Amino acid sequence: MNKENIENRNDIAIVGMGCIFPKSRNLKEYWNLLFNGIDAVENIPEDTHWKIEDYFDEDPARPDHTYCKRGGFLPNINFDPLKYGIPPNNIEATDTSQLLGLEVAQMALEDAGYPLNHPVLEEKKVNVILGVTGTQELVIPLGARLGHPIWKRALEDSGISDEKKEEVIERIQADYVQWQENSFPGLLGNVVAGRIANRLNLSGTNTVVDAACASSLSAIHTAVMELVSGKCDISITGGVDALNDIFMHMCFSKTGVLSHTSDAKPFSKDADGTVLGEGVGMLVLKRLKDAENDQDRIYAVIKGIGTSSDGRTSAIYAPEAKGQIKALNEAYNEAGIDPSTIELVEAHGTGTRVGDKVEFNALKSCFEKSSLTKNQTAIGSVKSMIGHSKAAAGAAGIIKAALSLHNKIIPPTLKALEPDPELNINDTPFYLNSTTKPWMAKSMHPRRAGVSAFGFGGSNFHIVLEEHNPAKDKASWEGSIQIIAFSSDTKDELLEKINLFKKDLNNIDDPQELQQTIAWKSYETRQIFSSTHNLRLLIVHKQNDDINKSLNNARKNIDSDKAQTNIYFSSGKQDGKLGFLFPGQGSQYTDMGKDLVSTFPEALRALEQAEKSVAPTIKQSEHNLLQNYIFPAPPHLLSKTESEDQLRNTDIAQPAIGAISLAMVNI
Repeated sequence: MNKENIENRNDIAIVGMGCIFPKSRNLKEYWNLLFNGIDAVENIPEDTHWKIEDYFDEDPARPDHTYCKRGGFLPNINFDPLKYGIPPNNIEATDTSQLLGLEVAQMALEDAGYPLNHPVLEEKKVNVILGVTGTQELVIPLGARLGHPIWKRALEDSGISDEKKEEVIERIQADYVQWQENSFPGLLGNVVAGRIANRLNLSGTNTVVDAACASSLSAIHTAVMELVSGKCDISITGGVDALNDIFMHMCFSKTGVLSHTSDAKPFSKDADGTVLGEGVGMLVLKRLKDAENDQDRIYAVIKGIGTSSDGRTSAIYAPEAKGQIKALNEAYNEAGIDPSTIELVEAHGTGTRVGDKVEFNALKSCFEKSSLTKNQTAIGSVKSMIGHSKAAAGAAGIIKAALSLHNKIIPPTLKALEPDPELNINDTPFYLNSTTKPWMAKSMHPRRAGVSAFGFGGSNFHIVLEEHNPAKDKASWEGSIQIIAFSSDTKDELLEKINLFKKDLNNIDDPQELQQTIAWKSYETRQIFSSTHNLRLLIVHKQNDDINKSLNNARKNIDSDKAQTNIYFSSGKQDGKLGFLFPGQGSQYTDMGKDLVSTFPEALRALEQAEKSVAPTIKQSEHNLLQNYIFPAPPHLLSKTESEDQLRNTDIAQPAIGAISLAMVNI
């Protein structure tokens, strides 16, 4: 491969990201969900627009009912309309997708270093190109109000009195949002992008694209073309889908693609359909050279995009392998990258047996042309965690892949412990990864990932991503745990610091604001903490812990010196040197040190250093490395007993224990 292909002049940098997905109110919470393999698919919440008892029936043939009762739903988000100059009385007539789209665009820009009113946003040509499907939530209730002549005739035919008839009609209409002056712009999908450009004062193209469940990647494709052609300097792009109502469930139920067990299990032997999700995900893109000149933090680089249509098929919604293969081949040809160097594929992976089989066969056809090595590429889908977020599905996938490249971690796919036997995944270049594991560097090429999305109507998209910096330079801190550190030479001063921390949290009712404040104040305490102080107290605060209870327990701990599960108190000056006792052979176990190596750059570097040092000892090949013994293949490839037996061999156990010990020392 020549250097020109590696340093493509059309390379595009991802410099900022923002998102709201099920159980994820922001980018950090989304990474926490991915890293820890959290399942955000849940029963239909009681506060949604529809209720299980009204619409659920196990019989898929029953009219006007759905047989699926779980999905991925957005968490509650406090939206301040005045922050964006929106009159509060306009909110009822404004689609949720427009409001959350505005919020996430602002998140992504802040993440890229451009907060609200930043001068660069006025100086540069910034576009907004988003994937948004045609159906928005306000269309249904506003349209339903117009059925009043039908209700009226039905009531008249039933002999209902005029007085009672008007009362019934008024009661029905009261359940629907009213038409008003702002209803028309409030229900339009294109105004999702238009409102962002309007409120943030952006001068580039603002538009939305609809490619059904491929809308996000379609939007990114258009945004990249604008950047490459020079029509804009910065692009805000991604996908928005805040619609998981009964209408959308009916659409998918009657095509027969929803799961009868109400769960998404991509590429699994138990897969029986998909579940619906919601989401808003956006990227801030720049030309790579511009991002490097501006010294931006770069999550990943878009190296190539492949697109295609299926052409004539048996049905408009039936996937077709030949169309997907065209998109895959085009993506890797444009990127100048051999598919055998891809180590992570974030597939469309809906969990439907037919769809997954077609997609897998297309991937296999593309990858097997260049690779004879089995089980080198992790394949999975975030839909197993958050459901199928439709227009935002591609955004969820590309954000996952970009974070994986940036943090040097391969996240898991849930509910897929045993692959679909019809796919024969174990005999291909792919494997289903069911646990989080560190993504070790390869000597021959950078870390790379592929992301797919496909939509009804035969729309196919595949994006090739590559890491920008091969070295991990920061801890992968996902924010779910905070260390609060207090130190002082006197008890009164230590208590005062705890009291002040607690006081600053008073009157904060919004959970998101509370966690953000705790995170910031925890950081401040760590900056002024001193190990030389006579009194030292640490609180390990988890996201769902009661912070007031922990602070009160900390005060009691100082007085009683009684141990607490999440509080560590020490007094007195500590003289002398710190000693380490290293474990010997027999202490090894599979996945030892996984969280440390996945989180801390120093630990990852130690393992990579060990990988080079012990190569002659264990007769490594590119696919048989020390890391593969410590972090073994998933159970469907290698049983737990087999992986433990391999790690027990002296020529493996000793360097493995040494490598993990070095990783711990280096942190």
